[in-house]
Amino acid sequence: MGNRNERRRSMRLYKWFKKEHKRRVPYHLNEVSDGGEDDGDDEMEDSYVRSMEMDPCTSSNELRIFVGTWNVAGRSPVGSLAVDLDEWLNLKDAADIYVLGFQEIVPLKTRTVIGSEDPTEATNWNLLIGRTLNNKYGCPWLTPTLNPISSDNYHYNGFQESEKRASFSGLRGIPMTDWSRSQHEQLYGGSKYKLMASKKMVGVFISVWMKKELLRKYCISNVKVCSVACGIMGYLGNKGSVSVSMSIEGTSFCFIAAHLASGEKKGDEGRRNHQVSEIFRRTMFPRSPKDDDNPHPLTILGHDQIFWFGDLNYRLYLEDNLARHLIKKQDWRALQEFDQLRREQEDGVFQGWREGDIEFAPTYKYSSSNCNRYSGGVPNRSGEKQRTPAW
Repeated sequence: MGNRNERRRSMRLYKWFKKEHKRRVPYHLNEVSDGGEDDGDDEMEDSYVRSMEMDPCTSSNELRIFVGTWNVAGRSPVGSLAVDLDEWLNLKDAADIYVLGFQEIVPLKTRTVIGSEDPTEATNWNLLIGRTLNNKYGCPWLTPTLNPISSDNYHYNGFQESEKRASFSGLRGIPMTDWSRSQHEQLYGGSKYKLMASKKMVGVFISVWMKKELLRKYCISNVKVCSVACGIMGYLGNKGSVSVSMSIEGTSFCFIAAHLASGEKKGDEGRRNHQVSEIFRRTMFPRSPKDDDNPHPLTILGHDQIFWFGDLNYRLYLEDNLARHLIKKQDWRALQEFDQLRREQEDGVFQGWREGDIEFAPTYKYSSSNCNRYSGGVPNRSGEKQRTPAW
């Protein structure tokens, strides 16, 4: 894919807990298995959510979930990024649910970090994602000509049983007008895939889409969003997470898109670990009057199925020249022995979490002038920082 220098490893960490569900609904989702790894730099997760027959009243169902992450380095979703998105989503083998995490959808400058949230880029990304997902199936997806409604903080409010179509209740805090209703239809209804949740915090962004037919087939409830800022001074949004919580037929899912502290100096890994701990501690999904009667988890670890992904910035415990030597040999297994994130999974903040096999070269950090070469190296190019490659 193009723009290789702007991509980072898709950290697809997931954890699950098996529970006995005693419900009157006929479907039961209770097991996650890794659907395999993608080729090259494509950052995606093709996971299968399967159900096991527990009793004669329980049917077996399957959902296919795509989870991916992309650091777009402050670029707007136009031009070549639109082509890249089409390749990345791999719609020839379409999933039922798309969970997309982005980092740096706006440049991380002072005015964007400490200023008020601007929904423009979030809306533009959602419009591009919607066009990409739905145009493949010949569904109408028009480009709005009016000011876009905010989609930096959206969540699905439920299927209107009386009308059997998407709800037009509007975005939270934004009244629905005649002209915005048309745009709302483009973003959230009248198409094959429907936007279920969207949340932006400075440059970190998550967007969750589901096949509209599944809204009639399954009970989707308690869709919630949350953001945790833990960047500058521990509370600014240049680093942190945006999360989505939702229940499908009574099984709770949590998706966390994160952007953690960068750097490979002594102490940088500790900053990343502290941010992870803060995200666990401060991510909350409080109940609301619109929730159904089923108990819903309030914290990340209370969910049945959990996916953590993003630009986590964990590095390799390796000298630069040795890392490049192993990359040249394509010895990914040897490189992973020095992976900081792998160590954290064994005995650290991600202990007990699992990740899919990594069978591709490190994606950090390619030269801005040559997407087939890592930044720095020997001899070091003028103006390029010396960075040890990593995932």
